[in-house]
This record gives sequence, C-alpha cells and structure tokens, in this order.
Amino acid sequence: SQSIAVFLNASTADGYNPYRITRSGIDWEVVDPRDPWSHIGYWGDHQIVYLLRLLEGYERHEPGALARGLGERIYASARVPYRIADFATILSDPRATIEFDRALHRDLLAASADLGADGKLVRDTAGNVRLVVLIEKLLVPLLVKLTNFVPGGGIWLNTQRPEWNDANNALAGWGLSVVTLGALRRYLAFLGQLIVGDGQFPLSSSVATLLSRTTEILEQAGGPLDDAARYRIMVELGTAGEAHRGAVYAGEHGDDVPTSLAAVRRLAAAAAPIVDEALRASRRPDGLFHSYNLLRIDGQRAVVDHLGPMLEGQVAILDSGLLSDAEAITVLRALRTSELYRADQHSYLLYPDRPLTPFLERNSLHRRPPIDDPSLFVEDRSGAWHFQADLSTIADVERRLALAKATPDVQAAVLNLWRTTFAHDEFTGRSGTFFMFEGLGSVYWHMNAKLLLTVQDSHRRGADAAAAADLAAIYDDVRDGLGFRKTPQAYGAFPTDPYSHTPSHRGAQQPGMTGQVKEQILSRLGELGVNVVAGRLEFRPRLLHRAEFSDDASSFAWLDVSGAKQTCELPAGSLAFTCCQVAICYQLGDAPSIELEHSGGQIEVVAGSELPPDASAAIFERRGPIGCSGWPYRRLSSGRHSPRQRPGEISRSGGLLGSLACHTS
Repeated sequence: SQSIAVFLNASTADGYNPYRITRSGIDWEVVDPRDPWSHIGYWGDHQIVYLLRLLEGYERHEPGALARGLGERIYASARVPYRIADFATILSDPRATIEFDRALHRDLLAASADLGADGKLVRDTAGNVRLVVLIEKLLVPLLVKLTNFVPGGGIWLNTQRPEWNDANNALAGWGLSVVTLGALRRYLAFLGQLIVGDGQFPLSSSVATLLSRTTEILEQAGGPLDDAARYRIMVELGTAGEAHRGAVYAGEHGDDVPTSLAAVRRLAAAAAPIVDEALRASRRPDGLFHSYNLLRIDGQRAVVDHLGPMLEGQVAILDSGLLSDAEAITVLRALRTSELYRADQHSYLLYPDRPLTPFLERNSLHRRPPIDDPSLFVEDRSGAWHFQADLSTIADVERRLALAKATPDVQAAVLNLWRTTFAHDEFTGRSGTFFMFEGLGSVYWHMNAKLLLTVQDSHRRGADAAAAADLAAIYDDVRDGLGFRKTPQAYGAFPTDPYSHTPSHRGAQQPGMTGQVKEQILSRLGELGVNVVAGRLEFRPRLLHRAEFSDDASSFAWLDVSGAKQTCELPAGSLAFTCCQVAICYQLGDAPSIELEHSGGQIEVVAGSELPPDASAAIFERRGPIGCSGWPYRRLSSGRHSPRQRPGEISRSGGLLGSLACHTS
C-alpha cells in the first residue's frame, strides 16, 4: 500500500507521471540550451502499466483493501512545470505540445528547499498540500488516456516522449500506441472488479466533469467507423481533455462533487467495447498484432496507417486479457513462424531486420515529377529527377506548392510523392536505423523476458487442459531461448549474466542489471508455482520439470527472517527454495498437502495447495514466529502426464506440487 501511495502521489493532476522519484521527491526533465540531448515531456506508458501491476499485487495480498479505501482523502498530486497545449495546437503539431514554465520551475525548487518533497506537490489556497480520494487518483490517468484515444488506432503519443522503448522516440507525435491500449483494457477490467456497490465519493469538480463528458462521448461513439467519424470522436475527446487541463493549470479544481460508483461503472461500460474493437482492428494479416500505428490528419479525416511487426505488440495483446486461450496460442505460433524469430538465438527480435536505402539513393524519383518547378524538383545529368536539396519537411513542400500556385490535384500528387519517397511518417527513431541496442535485427532480452512472463500468465489463467499443455510447451520454447539456457558460444557471453541485447553481427552486448532480471525472477517464482490468491499463499507448480528435482539426498542452507543461517536436510526427489526468507521444499507425493512445522515440533497438516490466511500473512510480513528450519514436508503429484512431457520428467499440465517445510518459533 505504501508503494501505491508513493506512485499515486507522484502522478500529476493533469494525468501524467514525472520523470522520476528521487530522495528529494519528484523530478522532471529540464530544457538546457547548452545540452543538445536535453528534452522535456511525459513518457507515455508509465502511469497505467506500472500502477496496474501495483494495484493487482496489492489486491491479491489484501483482498478488499482497495475497495474499502476508495474514499480515503490521503492522496496528493505532483506539480510539474509543464503546460500541455490546447487541442488545436496539438492537432497542428503533436511533436511540440508542451511549454516549459521556467518561473514555476524555479518556484518549485525554492519551495522544495524550504518544505522538502511537499514543495513539489499541488497545494491549496492556504498553502497546504491538496489531498484527494483514491478513486480520483485511479480515474485521472484512465480519463486522460481516453481523451487521447483514437478509435481504431490506439492511444495518441502526443506528450513529446515515446513509451518505455525510447528507440521508438520518433513515434512521439504522430504515433498511436496499441501497447498502452492493451494495458488500458486490463486496467478497465480491474476497475470493473473493484468498483462494486452503490457508494458515493467526492471528486474534484474538473475530474467529475471530465468523467461525465468522456462517458457521454464514448456512449455516442458506436456505429460504423470511417475516417470522418474517427476524427470527430478524437476531437471531442481531445477537447474534453483540454478543458480539464485548463482547470488544473489555473488551479481551479472546483468544489468536490459527490459521484457514485455507478457513474464510474458507466464509463467502464462505455469504454470497454470501443477499446476491444480497436484492439481487434490491430490484428495483422500474418496473425500478429500491431504494436503502434500512425495517425495522419487529412482535413477533417483521421487516417490510421500501420507499421511493421514488433515483438512489443504481441506481449501487450497477450497481457491485455482480450484473447481466449486458443487465440493466444494462435498468436504465439504465428510469432514463432514470423520474421521476428531469430533461429540462431532461438529467440525473438524487437523488429525484423530489413535493408536500408543508402542516404544518397533516397532522393531519387522513379518518374518525372507532376510539376516542372525548379523550387521543388531538379534533374541531374543522367536525366534522373530529385526533390530540391533544401526541402526538409512536408511543410516546406506545402509552402513551395502554394508559391507555385499548384492545382489541388498537383498538390496531392507531389505530397504523395514526397511521402512515398522519404516515408518520414514511418520513421520510428533509432529502432529503424541502428543495428545494435534496440535496433534492427537485434534481440532485446528485456522484451523476451516480458514475453516469457506473459506466456506464463496466459498459462496460469487458462482453464482448458489441452490449451494449458500447448501454452506450457510454448513457454518452454521461449525459455530455451534465454541466455541462461544457452552455451557461452551460442550466447556470446557468460550465460547467467544479464545483457541488454544481441545484435545480428556479434554476441550479447551491454552487461548489467537490466529489466530482463526482474521478469525472470517473477517468471521463476511462477515456475515454482508460488502465487497469492485472495490473501492466501498457494503452491501450484505446473511448469516445473522432473529434472529439477534432486535424485539424491542433499542439504539446503538459507538465511531466516532474523538473518541467521539455517540448514535442513533434503530427501531424494525434492527441491527447495525460499519465499520471504521461509524455506520451502517440494517433494514428490501422491496428494496435495502441506505440512507446517511449529516451533514446538508439532506438525500441522493442511489439505490442498493453499496456506491459511493467518499463516500466509505471517510469511508475507516476515513476522517471527514464522521461519523455517527442520524438515520435511510433502505435497503432491497429480499422476497425469503431458503428451509433450520431456523425457524422464513429470507432468506439468496435471498440476505438479511438491512439499513445504516451515516452523513457527
């Protein structure tokens, strides 16, 4: 709960997150004319994806606590010296949408020096930190994302920054994120489970208005979707977002408005089908899903164009919860046979390699231009035609066409020729030009670890036994491509060391504690079957292999909750690890059970695969009396065998469980 409070208190009243949190509180990026690398903006994905994982984890450990706390007025808002432009400005140039308020920047730093971290938070007229209720803090990022929703396209990346993958930095502007849309769907589903009952809660006036207006727009957004309808909905949503931002920047949050949970459920009901429709529309002909789309404004029409395949979109659609078991398997099998698969690494590229047109060959036309104007086109000595070298952007071309008084047909033909020649709209950033880092033909290990984790989540959610077996086999296949499953020769580095990426022309590069480590720790706990459901610690290791169980007796050492070294003897056919510094042993058995050893030596037998809530809480909170020593415990094997079972290994689709050894002091 403390992590959630810190995260929410760092989110802004206009619906975004600052750059980072430091010991001095929140921090933001600053424009520095002496630093060509300086930039400002809000990263697009943080507030939904990370917040959602915190909320889901908290609900699993403390079921009902979030619902009980929806009306608690204990949450603040970060104040960042950014001003997002009005919607008309965003529409005209979505790559220059934020103004940096230097005066406010200085004031916030001065207040922070005087008040500490509170000096960077929104304060009321009396100078006190302005507090709002939990439901408001959960609604604001959702509403703001929806005001940037382009039906059939995704979430508009119009805050000058890309998402987590900054190799796609050129998408900031005209890019539409299907990735964040997938996270938004899961967020909506989570809120739907949370907001039950008939309670009322106070919302700031500007937020209550935004909730009402966004709901009305989405409820009226049904029916056939063409480019004109898409533009109309996009403008209505964007204008609603502009009104909310204006109130926030003016400090006019308004009096609290009592708002029912029914109104929040009405928003979720209106948003869910249109979000699902947009995700379904992102399916590619090859069976994969788009990760990002492109927005092009043509008068009062909003046109959605597509980019090539990316691994990120497949992870996002699997995470969204949209797909059935069979659909998830179809996507994963399409991924395995796609150009994203890199056979030499038995793993997946962020984006497929492709030939790049050399710089000196790009500005070459394959036909005579539609207008003979030397300010636009030049003919070389060989008779080939080129755009004039001083033209940099499509806006330059538009100005020259206006000066040349070209007819509408000629203007359209020249602009189309410019787009097809240079494809500036499709430029994603270094991801489309580099061959290292997160570049072309490069395996990015963090995203492959994300893929591993989301396949595991799909397997856990699945109810169909046949689908579970297929997903388990796919999980193994993804896992076999990760570094720790490779030889040093194949990986190009020490296999257990984490690396950032592996380009096509050399081994693993950039060692360090990358994001890959986080996902692999989580996925390993999942393989061991450690899960929390409704406050109970459960053990359902359906992804373990028989080879991981020792054939011989051995010993296991660990540090208990007091920091003391403990050792226990393991029998043959067992496996041991720790959870919250409590030693756990799985031992092959015939029925699911847990033996809990108390400090006095008595054994408590728990039928099934879940610990009681009190024992679970003691382990989570690292309370002594819970620690582990002594031995041993038994759990279960279902006796069922998977058809894809590896030689000599136990079944996984049948729900293998082991044994648990714990005592209370």
